[in-house]
Amino acid sequence: MGAQQREYRQRSRSVQSTKKITRAMELIAASRVVKARQRVAQTTPYANAITRAVSAVASFADVDHPLTTERETVRRAGVLIISSDRGLAGAYSGSVMKRSEQLRELLEEDEGKEMVPYLTGRKAEGYYRFRGRSFEQSWSGFSDAPTFEVAREIAQRLTADFIAGSENGGVDELHIVSTRFVNMVTQEVQVVRLLPLEVVEDEAPVADEDIYPLYEFEPDGAQVLDALLPKYVTSRIWNALLQASASELAARQRAMKSATDNAEELIKTYTRLANQARQAEITQEISEIVGGASALADAK
Repeated sequence: MGAQQREYRQRSRSVQSTKKITRAMELIAASRVVKARQRVAQTTPYANAITRAVSAVASFADVDHPLTTERETVRRAGVLIISSDRGLAGAYSGSVMKRSEQLRELLEEDEGKEMVPYLTGRKAEGYYRFRGRSFEQSWSGFSDAPTFEVAREIAQRLTADFIAGSENGGVDELHIVSTRFVNMVTQEVQVVRLLPLEVVEDEAPVADEDIYPLYEFEPDGAQVLDALLPKYVTSRIWNALLQASASELAARQRAMKSATDNAEELIKTYTRLANQARQAEITQEISEIVGGASALADAK
């Protein structure tokens, strides 16, 4: 009985130590997610506005620009997969990788295209390395606090590969697999085609005249597109990284809260089992004393 008590109390102390860690991680994620949500709220209107502007120029300028023109033959499709650097965030990274595998099946099996992965986050890198798969390039070390410089570096690489095309080792279209932050409870994994230009709005649709006002281009439309499209690609990637960051922190906060609650339940269970073992030991000792006293009385 004494051995059982020691075992239960040792387990209880171990769970208490784990509870302190998960509680601390929950509080850290809760404090960081506030700033992450603010950054998402600040960048999303700009990303939507520049998308409208680029769409208007592409629609009314009557210019065949390499970033807005569909390729006659699409052989290679680049996919930017945005995952996390660390775990303990529930199914956050797993959902992203599952959605990327669904996209792979669609591109390769249904459409006959070669998928070219670009990865952000150590979880995506580990997923590909464990399976012995190759990827074009990876970026990591910033998933919970991305910087604009990293977004610009990714955008420059993706844009250069898209302009080069599959004939020169590049890609013919670009997609992003990332997590869209809706609220603290809901985060949605989404696939967005980045290039050739495809209008993607997070807000409710409005009238056509609000989306495509009548612009006069000065200088001509081609030069306007040359100036706007790099900003469009960078802003879209920057907003996707921020959305993913807020989603990761929200998922980690929920996962750590659930782990803390489970630890509390385990502590209660082990405490109850230890008390039961102690009561059983006391009962056994009393029984032995009474039995011994009865035996002495009978002997006399």
